[in-house]
Amino acid sequence: MKLVECVPNFSEGKDLEKIKTITKEIESTPHVTLLDVDPGESTNRTVVTFIGTPEGVKEAAFKAIKKASEVIDMRKHKGAHSRIGATDVCPFVPVSEVTMEDCIKLTHELSDRVAKELNIPVYLYEEAAQRPERKNLANIRVGEYEGLQEKLKDSEWAPDYGKPVYNAKAGATVIGAREFLIAYNINLNTRDRQLAQHIALNIREKGRAKRDKDGNIIRDEKGKAIKKPGKFKEVKAVGWYIEDYGIAQISINFTNYKISPPHLVFDKTIKEAEKIGLRVTGSELVGLIPKEAMLMAGKYYLTKQGKSPGIPEEELIKTAAISLGLNDVAPFDPQKKIIEYQFKEVENSLIDLNLREFTNELSMDSPAPGGGSTAALCGALSAALSSMVSNLTVGKKGYEGVQKKIKKIAEAAQTLKGNFLRDVDLDTMAFNKVIEAFKMPKKTDDQKEERIFAIEEAYKEATLVPFGVIKKSVKALKLAKEVAQKGNKNSISDAGVSGLTALAAAEGAYYNVKINLPDIQDKEFRLKIKQQASLLRKKAIKLGSELKEIVERELRK
Repeated sequence: MKLVECVPNFSEGKDLEKIKTITKEIESTPHVTLLDVDPGESTNRTVVTFIGTPEGVKEAAFKAIKKASEVIDMRKHKGAHSRIGATDVCPFVPVSEVTMEDCIKLTHELSDRVAKELNIPVYLYEEAAQRPERKNLANIRVGEYEGLQEKLKDSEWAPDYGKPVYNAKAGATVIGAREFLIAYNINLNTRDRQLAQHIALNIREKGRAKRDKDGNIIRDEKGKAIKKPGKFKEVKAVGWYIEDYGIAQISINFTNYKISPPHLVFDKTIKEAEKIGLRVTGSELVGLIPKEAMLMAGKYYLTKQGKSPGIPEEELIKTAAISLGLNDVAPFDPQKKIIEYQFKEVENSLIDLNLREFTNELSMDSPAPGGGSTAALCGALSAALSSMVSNLTVGKKGYEGVQKKIKKIAEAAQTLKGNFLRDVDLDTMAFNKVIEAFKMPKKTDDQKEERIFAIEEAYKEATLVPFGVIKKSVKALKLAKEVAQKGNKNSISDAGVSGLTALAAAEGAYYNVKINLPDIQDKEFRLKIKQQASLLRKKAIKLGSELKEIVERELRK
């Protein structure tokens, strides 16, 4: 599921009606979920956080920027926080299945539209910056709104998008792309802030001032303290005392958790604390965290324990939470703390039903869910079985030579299982779009044209979902074959059933592709999918036959 976070900051923190007017634009945008609205009266600034599909987030961001330019007058704005416009800054953040390059592309598309349609000059910052000096937001904000008119006269500060024309009411906007910021605190068994600060200086990227043998700070020729870098890049940290908890904490901001993930910093902090007689009692997550960061932590700790990391994501997250002590000072609820869980791709998801509810729904007289969703479910069952056989092989005597490979298979199978489960819903959603397209009005020529286009696109989507299931089924068959060859022989029958369900998924999905193709008018699309689906089906049948031979040979022993 492709998800992007957007965190625009608006130069209004006092008038709640104006703020609500802006956030309504976000809430009314399809495929977007508003997560948080944080107004600050003294700063006269509101930080808004929302998440959604790339296109949905881009549209919501534009609508919010437009509305802010209408209801906020920068000529009357005063506040403690530095700012340059009605929408001061608007960063895109990759969350799931989206790259930084994808977010940079969104930045350019939004900036172009804001400049052209709203006549607001736009500067690009962070990863989207076109010049090194513009990477840092503080550099762009120098002079703030009050100095913007003069700044725009300087060719060195011409906007990246739009003309260098002063927009007195809206000011300028800074749009960019950055990594997800994780706010995280590590708890210590002390009330001494200085001890927490000592550890913070050791772990943060900025480090601490160098000192000579007498303890004096070493300075350069300009009198500036020379720094000794800390242990982790993209980490900002400070020690403080929290009266509500009665303990000192190391407060950390991870500006790129992919470079320095929380679990590595947590483990290192434990060692640093031990050096000065302290103990880490746990940690606290402030705000939200990407699911990937939690999965990375879960896999890390399971690997350290010699266990297989190829287990369901819920168990990986539970392992991460326990290992990091995330329940130390407050309850950790994954449903509230993991950002992906805040966005529902599907309302009334089929995979949230229990087995009886799902089969009851399947047996009703409605055409969806039907064979396509069932085929995807068969694929999920296959992947689950392959993971099970792999996990039953981990740590077993006689299988020492395949441990590394079998753990990778378990992980790959879990990922595949999740993708198949998503297809259970996507197949039904795609079929429902076909039905909705046929219900569109067709009184005028324009309506007829729109309806024909919608039907064509809906049928294509209804074809591509099962086509994707065929592709995944081939992968599932390969995994089933591998676990049959390398896995625990006591579970050979389970590997066989994994192969059978994967083959059923492939065949079932192939039928669903075939039934939709005749209704698609695009001949090139139809021919391409038909040929590729046929080739994939042949691969699936061949793999299924090879797997059957392996299983039956083992069962004859």
